[in-house]
Amino acid sequence: MDPTRPESFNHRFEKLSTGRTYHFVDQLPSNHDTNLNQAIVCIHGFPDCWYGWRYQIGPWVRQGYRVIVPDTLGYGDTDKPSSAEEYSMKSLCADIAALLDKAGLEKAIIVGHDWGSHMVGRFALYYPNRVLALAMLSVPYIPPSPVYLPLEEVARKSPNLGYQLFFGSQQSTKIIEANLRGFMDVIFQQTDSKGVAADFTRKGAMDALLNNSHVRSSGSVLDPREFEYYHQVLSKGMNGPLNYYRTSKFRHDEEKADGLPSNLRADLPVLFLWGTKDRTATPALIRKSSKFITRLQDIAIENKGHWIMAEAKDEVTAHIAEWLKGLGYPNIRGKL
Repeated sequence: MDPTRPESFNHRFEKLSTGRTYHFVDQLPSNHDTNLNQAIVCIHGFPDCWYGWRYQIGPWVRQGYRVIVPDTLGYGDTDKPSSAEEYSMKSLCADIAALLDKAGLEKAIIVGHDWGSHMVGRFALYYPNRVLALAMLSVPYIPPSPVYLPLEEVARKSPNLGYQLFFGSQQSTKIIEANLRGFMDVIFQQTDSKGVAADFTRKGAMDALLNNSHVRSSGSVLDPREFEYYHQVLSKGMNGPLNYYRTSKFRHDEEKADGLPSNLRADLPVLFLWGTKDRTATPALIRKSSKFITRLQDIAIENKGHWIMAEAKDEVTAHIAEWLKGLGYPNIRGKL
């Protein structure tokens, strides 16, 4: 399990009971005991893939955990339906449940980053009895809303989410695919990047940047080899990843019809990790989410941005491991 060598991980391809074929990494410790609930399932965000967890997989496996990390729907080598409705949270959560079934797991520790954080929060509502513990990174828990807010209204109320208007538009796929490296330069920029590319979150900023092919950020959280791997993955198509932003009305109607509760299960332990320089997370959002979580532990990682699994890889790995240890999960040493 060498983070610099994606091929060194154990890759699987399986057709799930939902009918979709998923690619995922499934890494077992040498002393794996199927009778112990020690599996960690990691769900990535946008625009990411299983490789976003490359620095966490090995350390957690060596502590005795089985670690399962899929490319979520639309990404990498997982199926890529063209219709946006295929990417509703209910549908994506059904895929996670089917992945647990395929892995022979009744329950698991569920961890998510960015869109993956939102997804695992919804998974805990749709499948509350399948979650042992929940860790959410960079995007705090947002309960189902009783009233639908169009993206225009979201951007007006939270200007730091203005980029979602562009991502949710139909033309974003073509524009981003035509300037994929420029898009990656902006989206994977370092926390302390300066210049015109530094704040792309405002309404109209990202599309303006991509229409100026000479604009680049001043640094990346990815080294050149990692950048090329991500470019290879994202070159397989951006329509699927962008479809996550095109389902807001469908998601709302679905969640309202299903009567999802606002609160997470009262006895569910929840950890929230976030970088204090993340432009898409604000203390106000975090305070708001805490009203709906009984057992919440909130850890801020100082002077780090959105991509904390890379920017603060050791801290993220350790914080989650220590949190789980505090919950009583065995710390069995394994060797690979």
